[in-house]
Order: sequence, then structure tokens, then C-alpha cells
Amino acid sequence: MWRTKCAGLLRAIRQGGALTGTAAEQSSSKAAQACTAGAQGLHSDAASAESSQQAGRTAWSWQKKAVLGTGLAAVGGVGLALMEEEAEMGLHPPEYPWPHSGLFSAYDHAAIRRGHQVYSQVCAACHSVSQLHYRNLVGVAYTEDEAKEMAAEIEVEDGPNDEGETFTRAGKLSDPLPRPYPNEEAARYANGGAYPPDLSLITKARHDGTNYVFSLLLGYHEPPAGVSVREGLHYNPYFPGGAIAMPKMLVDEGTEYDDDSVFATESQQAKDVTTFLAWAAEPEHDERKLMGAKWIFILSVVLLTAGYYKRWKWAPLKSRKVIVDAIN
Repeated sequence: MWRTKCAGLLRAIRQGGALTGTAAEQSSSKAAQACTAGAQGLHSDAASAESSQQAGRTAWSWQKKAVLGTGLAAVGGVGLALMEEEAEMGLHPPEYPWPHSGLFSAYDHAAIRRGHQVYSQVCAACHSVSQLHYRNLVGVAYTEDEAKEMAAEIEVEDGPNDEGETFTRAGKLSDPLPRPYPNEEAARYANGGAYPPDLSLITKARHDGTNYVFSLLLGYHEPPAGVSVREGLHYNPYFPGGAIAMPKMLVDEGTEYDDDSVFATESQQAKDVTTFLAWAAEPEHDERKLMGAKWIFILSVVLLTAGYYKRWKWAPLKSRKVIVDAIN
């Protein structure tokens, strides 16, 4: 607005009009004063606007800092909580592509056989699988003759006989796999107070059991800086608390496979014994999936038949034309 007034006054001075020299000078002086006052007003408005913008930017800067600080505190709290949970519950194991994890996949029975050999030669010294009998191995990992031969190698206390006394005999297919200790107290005494758990359902008794067992067997290493493990325990991040009484048991060539084509590396033994324990916890796995595949096929045929019958039955009714002959 001030620029418009100044331009109009200067235009009038140039035209001359009816103004005299003195009047022109006075008008020019007034116009200059008016322009100066307008410019000062503009500068004042611009300064106030700039100060308000600066105050807004300062306030927004503090808001951003507050939000950023709150976010960093929340992230740090979550990180500390996860670290505490990891220390208490153990490191979560990674996901491995097990051959039997697919929708229609079955167990690797050769791996089950090798896993039983790993269990017999390494794990059976401390752990039991009380839910398994020799007959369960027939048709899965061994033939009937092989299972009978293995059962005959153990001695089982039986009885009483006709005289009321117990006796020992050779094992049979109906006998369970032998236990390393007669009771829990003997197991704790032999292991310094630690009780080796039964492995019959270990992959079902632990979260993400198959991956957990495999990661636990291969997870032994030296504790990191700042972590101390008391004497008699061993550091394993996958075990709750990070300290486990069981030492590292698997080493390369620690098991003699009857299959010469497979080299008994540490990871191979861990994979095989984990597969064996997964089968021990769920021996009906293959049969259940086979039965599910059969039912899916049968229900698919029934669904197609029902759909065809519905269309055949209702097509004449839905396609007919209804004419209403109203009587006037």
C-alpha cells in the first residue's frame, strides 16, 4: 500500500500539473517522508515476522529434541528388556530348514538311524528315552532282526519267578531302552546335583524344540567379556541363564556310523540326533500327514461332486422364466 502511494505522488510530480516549484518541492518532501515512514513500517513488520518465525523454529526444535529423546529412551528400554529376557530365557535359536517340516514332508529315516547311533554312543550315558521301546525302532530305523539283536545285548531284571525271586534275562523287543540311572537321586548324585532330563519329549517340552536342541548342541563357546561362569558350568547362550552343567559332547568323528558314506562331523551328529529326538517325541508324524493328505483328497472329490450336483439340481429352477398373467 505504501509503495502504491509513493508511486502516485512521484507520478504527479513528473507531470507538473498545476503545482509550482515550491509546492512541488513540498510535495516531494512529503512523499519522501511518507515513503520513509512506509519503509520503516515494512521493516518493522518484517522484523516482527522474522522474530515470530524464529520463535516458532526454536519451539519446534525443542519439540523435535523432546520427541527424539523420548524415542531413544524407549528404544533403549526395549533393548535392555530384550537383553534381560535373552539372559534369562536364552538366545532364541535360528530357524533351520528341516526335511520333515513341510506340509507333506516325512522324516529322513536314515537320519533317524544315525541319530539313534549318536544317542546310544554319546547321549545314553546320562540321558534316557523312557518312552521308547525296541519294538518302536522296527520298520523305522532297523529291521526286526536288527532290533532283536540290539535288545539281546542288554540284561533286564525280571521276576518274580516261581520261587518269588527276581532274575535277569536278555532283552526283548517289548523292553524299553535302558536307563543310565535307576532313579533321579542317583542321577543327581552322579552329576553334581544336576538332573539330566529324559529326552523322550524334549523337542515338545521346549519352545521351538527342534531348532533349540540343534542350536544348544552346537552353541558351546567361551563366555564373552564381562560374563563369568562358575566352576562346573559351561557357557551356552541358547540355554536359559547361559550356564549349563552338560559339557560339550559332540566332536568330529565322535560317533561310528554304520553308513560309511556319511562323515560324522559335529554338525552332522547334531542334526541326526535332533531328528531322532523329534521322531521320538512324535512317532506318528508320517502317518498323520499321510492320513491328512488322504482326507484332503477325499474331501476335494466330495466338494466337486456336491458343487456339480447343486448346479445340476438348481439350474432348471434358477433359469426358468416366471410370467404373471394378471386378470384385469
